[in-house]
Amino acid sequence: MPDRYQIESCQRRFYEGYSHFIRQTPVWKLPGKALGVDCAEVWLKLEQLQTSGSFKARGMLNRLLSNPIPPSGVIVASGGNAGIATAAAARELGVRCEVFVPEVSSPAKRARLAALGAEVVVTGAAYSEALQACLARQQQTGALLTHAYDQPEVVVGAGTLALEIEQQAGLPDAVLVSVGGGGLIAGIASWFEQRSRVVALEPELAPTLFRAREAGQPVDVSVGGIAADSLGAKRIGDLGWAATQAHVRDALLLGDDAIRAAQLWLWTELRLAVEPAAALPLAALHSGAYVPRPDEKVCLIICGANLDPASLN
Repeated sequence: MPDRYQIESCQRRFYEGYSHFIRQTPVWKLPGKALGVDCAEVWLKLEQLQTSGSFKARGMLNRLLSNPIPPSGVIVASGGNAGIATAAAARELGVRCEVFVPEVSSPAKRARLAALGAEVVVTGAAYSEALQACLARQQQTGALLTHAYDQPEVVVGAGTLALEIEQQAGLPDAVLVSVGGGGLIAGIASWFEQRSRVVALEPELAPTLFRAREAGQPVDVSVGGIAADSLGAKRIGDLGWAATQAHVRDALLLGDDAIRAAQLWLWTELRLAVEPAAALPLAALHSGAYVPRPDEKVCLIICGANLDPASLN
């Protein structure tokens, strides 16, 4: 698993040469009552303001900076956000980028990819099928493969988000994190270890970590639902599995109705336009899936905003 030294080194690399690209996103501290929650404080880590619209920019840039890039450029399969982040990092470094997305990916994310100059291939009903097509293409071209969540450099980059929270605000009592393939929670758990309680959150219709824990090992699951374009991995990644086994006690499931309600609440009450995957932490509080102590400081990772604004109407 990645360690805290690697995460600190990655952050220094970002600061020294790419502070214009990797943003220090704000932590917004609110009293729990402001969000209808019985706890001392809720911290919103506003990572939807990150370059490319999600936390993925951290890991994808770190992956590209850590490896030689061949003339064929870089290649990735993605529900959207990892592809957008890879395309943005590729444009920053002036290299070619090819992105394979499944049919479930949103038109808004495909349009963003095209605007960033990526070559977009739409194939397969789900992320796993797009990934297989991507791997076959990579064998033909020799392009540098970036994985959406299961490469050490990607996890280390995601871990800089957790380091940044501690630098900005100190240690929260709990950190609520959405899980798809597990790259984000792997990075966050690798930084906080067990100094803060890291809580894994998944949609009921995409329970990769939850089912892996039931089986005692990563297993394939069927995925669908409102957050499938972001949290649509078919299986928890090896790095996500290892990190959550070591550092994460709680893995909770949330229904689509609760996720959608939290997404709309963030827009109507706080004017935060975020995609469904970014709303799971608030959904966990509002639904009662996670009940904080009255004195608790809870950090919600608001992880992305690549959505069609019309979907908030």
